[in-house]
Amino acid sequence: MLVNISDLTGKKVNQKEINMFFEGENIIFDQEEIEFAEPINIKGIFSMIGDIISFDGVMVTTLKLVCSRCLEEFNYPVEIEIHEKFSKIGNDEENDIITMKSDEIDFSPIIENNVILSLPIKKLCSEECLGLCPVCGTNLNHSKCNCEKNDVDPRLAKLKDFFSN
Repeated sequence: MLVNISDLTGKKVNQKEINMFFEGENIIFDQEEIEFAEPINIKGIFSMIGDIISFDGVMVTTLKLVCSRCLEEFNYPVEIEIHEKFSKIGNDEENDIITMKSDEIDFSPIIENNVILSLPIKKLCSEECLGLCPVCGTNLNHSKCNCEKNDVDPRLAKLKDFFSN
């Protein structure tokens, strides 16, 4: 996912607008594979200010995630604002500036970092997801099971008897 900005680094222009589509590579995060359901669209503007090139834009795509309750795949649309700074001159004082080695910027690590930061803590296919039956494993969104619902922890069963008197 390389973007050529030689016209900016060569000082031919001060700004460069992009609207590009990339095929996303799957991301492994927290022992889970995150797939891209559709190409990644990146729109934005590169601006040259002194030796620093800043990018302000938006990344739009749809991810395939696995629901935390029912374990089924679902599509999760994302729209993420991206604000990054680049420079060919290494700058130890500013940790938020990415050092470039050529006139091309690799968006792969930027996309990966922004996708990981935008993931919800609990991935749900819907707020009303019923999840799986803890006894038989049936997906309660699709069918009901005939399992007995015993919500009492066996270690606390005697305490339940104590309060029922």
